[in-house]
Amino acid sequence: MKHRHRAWAATAAVWAALISLTGTGCGRSTATVDTEHLQVVATHPHERDAFTEGLEVDGNVRYESTGMLVASTVRATDATTGRELARVALPPDMFGEGLTLAGSTLWQLTWQSGVAFDRDPVTLAERRRVHFDGEGWGLCFRDGRLLMSNGTDTLTYRDPVTFAVTGTVRLTSHNNVQLNELDCSADGTVYANTWPSDHILRLDPATGRVLADIDAAGLLSITEKAGADVLNGIAQIPGTDRYLITGKYWPTLFEVRFVPGS
Repeated sequence: MKHRHRAWAATAAVWAALISLTGTGCGRSTATVDTEHLQVVATHPHERDAFTEGLEVDGNVRYESTGMLVASTVRATDATTGRELARVALPPDMFGEGLTLAGSTLWQLTWQSGVAFDRDPVTLAERRRVHFDGEGWGLCFRDGRLLMSNGTDTLTYRDPVTFAVTGTVRLTSHNNVQLNELDCSADGTVYANTWPSDHILRLDPATGRVLADIDAAGLLSITEKAGADVLNGIAQIPGTDRYLITGKYWPTLFEVRFVPGS
């Protein structure tokens, strides 16, 4: 359902997510949800052929996982110069999804193949495959645990070595939203793209509480929108309060801060 040509199949889910985001959905918590907006600090070129599913920055290396059958890849790029350091193609029948660095392992998900790749973070070479149940969407790592989304309002904790499930947490509001790309922030919260909207949610991963709703609409110009798909891809720049965000087939990486306000 993440393919642009199959988006019609998710109409009901989209309406449910939009209702939830506006605060009128069933089961919405009465807890206060802050409103935040984006402050664009800088822009950087982004490869237009990248159907972005996962984004991660480690030191001076930017990792990216891209989707689409026959065209899925994992890439490593010098974040300063933009020079590509490595690229590996997935098998043609697999659709690449989220990725994250967990110690000496770069984990990359697939969408519906039930496969997670354990990769060398330098060469991106496959070291092993681990099978999991359900769909793979987003992935991030913090405090010794992986956190994975599967296109629902529930997140799954996994062991970073075995990939075994160690727990789950469901959002206490915004029910039926489809959580996608994830970023485990240094402040202990998680930022999550919500497919197929322009909203990013900031979450408490321990309780499932939504702390903030960020409207990221309007980043692309009319010219840039031609051929572009939805917002997806978020990664904190280590040691800063800034994040990189982009989208599928977007020509630009936006370096942003999340600031309070409407």
